[in-house]
Amino acid sequence: MSSIPNTSSLRTLVRDDKPKEECAIFGIFNSQEAANFTYLGLYSMQHRGQESSGIVSSDGEHLYRYAGMGLVANIFTEGKIRELTGTAAIGHNRYSTTGASFLRNAQPLRVESHLGPIALAHNGNLVNSWEVRSQLEKEGSIFQTTIDSEVIVHLMARSGETDLLSALSSALKKVRGAYSLVVLTKGQLIAVRDPNGFRPLVMGRRDDGSIVFASETCAFDITDTTYERDVEPGEMIVVDRTGIRSFYPFPQAKPALCIFEYIYFARPDSNIFGESVYKVRKALGNQLAKELPVEADVVIPVPDSANIAALGYSEASGIPFQSGLIRSHYVGRTFIEPDQKIRDFGAKIKYNVVKNVVEGKRVVIVDDSIMRGTTSRKIIKMIRNAGATEIHLRVSAPPTVSPCYYGIDIPTHNELIAATHTIEEIRKYLRVDSIAYLSVDSMHKAVNDHRGGGFCNACFTSDYPVEFQSDMGNQKSLFKEYEVEEHV
Repeated sequence: MSSIPNTSSLRTLVRDDKPKEECAIFGIFNSQEAANFTYLGLYSMQHRGQESSGIVSSDGEHLYRYAGMGLVANIFTEGKIRELTGTAAIGHNRYSTTGASFLRNAQPLRVESHLGPIALAHNGNLVNSWEVRSQLEKEGSIFQTTIDSEVIVHLMARSGETDLLSALSSALKKVRGAYSLVVLTKGQLIAVRDPNGFRPLVMGRRDDGSIVFASETCAFDITDTTYERDVEPGEMIVVDRTGIRSFYPFPQAKPALCIFEYIYFARPDSNIFGESVYKVRKALGNQLAKELPVEADVVIPVPDSANIAALGYSEASGIPFQSGLIRSHYVGRTFIEPDQKIRDFGAKIKYNVVKNVVEGKRVVIVDDSIMRGTTSRKIIKMIRNAGATEIHLRVSAPPTVSPCYYGIDIPTHNELIAATHTIEEIRKYLRVDSIAYLSVDSMHKAVNDHRGGGFCNACFTSDYPVEFQSDMGNQKSLFKEYEVEEHV
């Protein structure tokens, strides 16, 4: 009998050496095609999570849910969309930051309670979820998933409040960390953003009068929605048949918008935190060229997330921009590895070098981030083998030295190459002629945050804006071990 491929190791071979996406959320109220528009919104935000996707709809009497593992287009057929009846819906794309990748962890969550049926979709990470969960379990709560979002619905059920808004406010006051939420009941759609505003959440309106919420404005473009404003940090917006109401039920906190959204996560055609992602990425590249110039013949990006930063570097430096690396967009989650091992197979299946662009040239490679450095080393080797005479690596962000606990799956401290090595050691490991990172000050200048007070930059500075438990890394490992044992 042939052995079953280890899909987790295959996935490791093809994944980028990058921080992993968080999640996408979408909500719509008062639309005759609520489920259809939710599907389209999730489709446009597929980059924020590819592990699972789900939609819950409401017809005013019942909540209907469907979720599956994989990509949006593969999960939702026309028949499934038709079964999600009603004029309101919420949706979620997931990449797991807390809790493993299994169907029962797919969102939106749907629960029955004394407050009626409730569905919830969450983008972010609660830093005290383990502590809260442990206490709730001691008091008799039985959890159905291993995701941190489930503690919110248990806290709502135990709040003692008799109306939904009071119960939700009470629950959220007991958790800490990052959350952008959309909550659906039989007759209401609620959008909430944590007091620090870590994760983005925008509100818009369609011509038919329906109200739409999404993680990014690219979801508005595909659904013909006009952007109105961001949901403010600490704001709760309630939409029902009576109209739109806004509340600020939480104590005011210092803004801590995730700066990595601009650097890597968000689509360049989106506007988040009130600014164009494309514009910011180009400004990051401009700053990089001004701060860290080098004599070279060509600038090439590591596609696709560094494309705009490389364009900015090219414009500010005067060095021509070329697409010297081609990225395959059709690499699946798993694949059949050839029996005859191909050297650097994991990098080659994802990237290929355009020899004509780099041969005989001094090359500037622009990337937006380096985590472990393993993929970068392989890419640089491929470019060197294609005939580049010099290779200079420029990174449009500061060195990543700390993990994130607010919803981005950045590796642990010991796995981050910049946390454990000097710049010169990184240069030698990657085998480049020079390497330089953008400074923290220049990064903040590029996002128009001159004082450095409005964004969370903990992954670059270790300055965490919200206190977390010191053993959170161990808790993630415990969750994964629990899931593996259960799955077997």
